[in-house]
Amino acid sequence: MQLEFEGGEIRSWRVDDETSLAFQANNRKIWENLRDAAPLPYTIDNAREFIELAHAKSPETYFCIDIAGKAVGSIGYILNDNIHRFTAEIGYWLGEEFWGRGITTAVMRKITTYAIKTHNLHRIYAVPFESNQASCRVLEKAGYQFEGRMIKSGYKDGKLVNQMHYAHVVDTWRP
Repeated sequence: MQLEFEGGEIRSWRVDDETSLAFQANNRKIWENLRDAAPLPYTIDNAREFIELAHAKSPETYFCIDIAGKAVGSIGYILNDNIHRFTAEIGYWLGEEFWGRGITTAVMRKITTYAIKTHNLHRIYAVPFESNQASCRVLEKAGYQFEGRMIKSGYKDGKLVNQMHYAHVVDTWRP
């Protein structure tokens, strides 16, 4: 998969992304805003395992954020099932040196459209930590609506944390 956005592309993960992925993801500021599946420190072995996991997904739903030929972040979504089978949860991160440039907003817009069309979704949602106000702003700029605060819904770095619930809903959707 490959989608272009101004300044870069969203694409499938490649084996040669391991070094760049490990370098970018090995950052406490990033780790603080991710679920516990992302370790700290983040090693080459962790990068290799993640890329193998991304390749094993069918359909493919975990993608690389690429700037100038380098893996600088990740975006992916989890397709839900049963009564939620037309919905997905999205998550993302971007290397710290690329923050504040509008990259994540552009990536979110592109991947949201892609996921909706590819999987016939009517709803995509995200649940960033309340402390991650930058991510909340990204979601709002990408057209997601704030739906509520989930009090003490997560446990991260030794403490209970609130999460913010955002969603992009397709009003004209048909099964």
